[in-house]
Amino acid sequence: QVQLVESGGGLVQAGGSLRLSCAASGRTFAMGWFRQAPGKEREFVAAGRMILGRPDYADSVKGRFTISRDNAKNTVYLQMNSLKPEDTADYYCAATSNVRGTYTSAASYDYWGQGTQVTVSS
Repeated sequence: QVQLVESGGGLVQAGGSLRLSCAASGRTFAMGWFRQAPGKEREFVAAGRMILGRPDYADSVKGRFTISRDNAKNTVYLQMNSLKPEDTADYYCAATSNVRGTYTSAASYDYWGQGTQVTVSS
């Protein structure tokens, strides 16, 4: 069982930046970020394999968000720049130790963090 601990959420003005962190208690094959706004379904944000491979991004965050990893720390980061009010949501880290056909689907992940709130004011 892998535990995920997220940090870095908060309140920021539109145009600002935040960096989310997610530390895993053990090694994982891939990690990703999802978000869920009030009244909406959880949606994919970004994901990548911990070793090799190019990351995937949702169209809505391409060019603004960057996912990166520190394999030595079993940690993945989400750098969020040029934040918009529509980025306001609870952000969840996810991880899997298995090889999947895609990492853009929530169903591909076995472990989830508790979520961290991001609020972008206009």
